[in-house]
Amino acid sequence: MRSLPALRILPALRALRAVPALRALLRVLLCATLPVLVAACATGPSLEDRGRVTAPPGDSRHLTIGSAGFTESDLLARMYSLLLEHAGYRTKVISVSNREIYEPALESGQIDVVPEYAATFADWLNARTHGPGAPIVGSPDLRATVRALRSLAEPRGLTVLDPGRAVDQNAFAVTGEFARAHHLRTLSDLGRSGIPVRLAAGDECVRRPYCAPGLEKTYGIRISGIDPKGVGTTQAKQAVRSGRDQLVLTTTTDATLDEFGLVILEDDKHLQNADYIVPVVNRSRAGGPAVTKALGRLNTVLTTQDLARLNERVDSWRRLPEDVARQYLRSKGLLPE
Repeated sequence: MRSLPALRILPALRALRAVPALRALLRVLLCATLPVLVAACATGPSLEDRGRVTAPPGDSRHLTIGSAGFTESDLLARMYSLLLEHAGYRTKVISVSNREIYEPALESGQIDVVPEYAATFADWLNARTHGPGAPIVGSPDLRATVRALRSLAEPRGLTVLDPGRAVDQNAFAVTGEFARAHHLRTLSDLGRSGIPVRLAAGDECVRRPYCAPGLEKTYGIRISGIDPKGVGTTQAKQAVRSGRDQLVLTTTTDATLDEFGLVILEDDKHLQNADYIVPVVNRSRAGGPAVTKALGRLNTVLTTQDLARLNERVDSWRRLPEDVARQYLRSKGLLPE
């Protein structure tokens, strides 16, 4: 049926406003026939531009927590989920192994909360905002790093909550046999050896300043290729143990290196910054005080040593991350028995 011109239906719409049962119909008709009002019918946050967030902090009761797909991130995501459920939220956890995918999803609200690493995320956002040649903003100074991170995150509609006590760093390991054969103790030793190495890591390692580019620039290490098996995964460590790869990207909280006969090469030129664990949330959906309070409870108890032990229970004892997370939170009085 042909629609009436907007000006002819306005008197009728004014009359409908007086009838309570038909008020909902008024909104539908306005949105369908008056294009200038369509924007007013939409819901959700808005950005006047990329530099200024206009939406107030939101408090959606259904939240999606993102994990980066490795053990430690899975554990943190599960702890966030359990703490938020205890605070009255409904949650689900999804795994997205690539920051280039999950960060845009965090901005758009497809993901609401992620556990991040302050220095690494600050540098990643800085490169995305200002280009790959932008100066590094992450540093061993936690306050300066978080300040820089917040200035980069806020224009994107993201809120960086307070960091906790636990800190992690990237680390690179080889087999003990390989280290002994080539007299390797530090990453500088590996660079001086001139031995080309295939690196088991995440596929994004080829672009990250603290991964392959940093190893090549800072240490002169010859990276012959990236084997995209993830950060510190069982598959990545098995690839090095078997000789398929020679170097693996893991973390300083990896408690399973001995099982694979691996040893960490010392980062003697301090390529890596201290990465404190920090929750990052979508401001329009999870930026309210209740989420901040729920996640902040973890900051008071979780230490680096705790995190290493939790990683071990998943990686060595083959426990499920959700079970390990729940047991830990109960042991600290953050969840009821």
